[in-house]
Amino acid sequence: MPLVAGTPAAPVPAHPKRERRKEARPGELLAAALELFVEKGFAATRSEEVAARAGVSKGTLFLYFPTKEELFKAVVRENISGRFQELNQEFLQFEGSAADMLREGLRLWWERVGATQASGISKLIMSEARNFPELADFCQHEVIQPCQELICGILQRGIDRGEFRPVDLRYAAANTIGAMVFLMMMKHSLGPCLPQDQRLDPQRFIAAHVDNLLQGLCVRPHGAGTALKP
Repeated sequence: MPLVAGTPAAPVPAHPKRERRKEARPGELLAAALELFVEKGFAATRSEEVAARAGVSKGTLFLYFPTKEELFKAVVRENISGRFQELNQEFLQFEGSAADMLREGLRLWWERVGATQASGISKLIMSEARNFPELADFCQHEVIQPCQELICGILQRGIDRGEFRPVDLRYAAANTIGAMVFLMMMKHSLGPCLPQDQRLDPQRFIAAHVDNLLQGLCVRPHGAGTALKP
């Protein structure tokens, strides 16, 4: 029905902009912090820079994250730690072979972390851990240990099912993870400086890495030599 002249319009439900903005602030602060930590490192990133990039005051930043260390921890939990929980839940329903699980695990890790800006945290940890022992300990418990446990679980599955030969799980997991760390480090260091045709293709790298791992992990026919045929 058209409004009659002089009739006040019906009130519009209030959705205060300030309220919506307040709800979005933690996510915006974490996104800004991730960008700056990857660009500049932990030590060189100042809290006021994070606040400015997120469009808020330094005081507002400290309402959510009282220290830069707490901000960094929240960035890691938001962008990396949670991925292990996701993978563990997904793998509870996985019905394929251990070899397929290993391939899928590394593929998903690259898709959800390696291919994202969060992969730059690996470079930060490697370069600054010794200067910040508390953060190094945090990353050990929140990133390295869960990653090792996930890979060890996949390897143990293969051993239990007779797909993989018995191996030292800790060191086999370290070998598996090390190549992925290398790929992320290359992405944020030498990689962008190389000519396009010399840069590593992540998917081809992961496929070759898994194939090499499986040549060493898989049970071989009795009497087979250790040397691989060309």
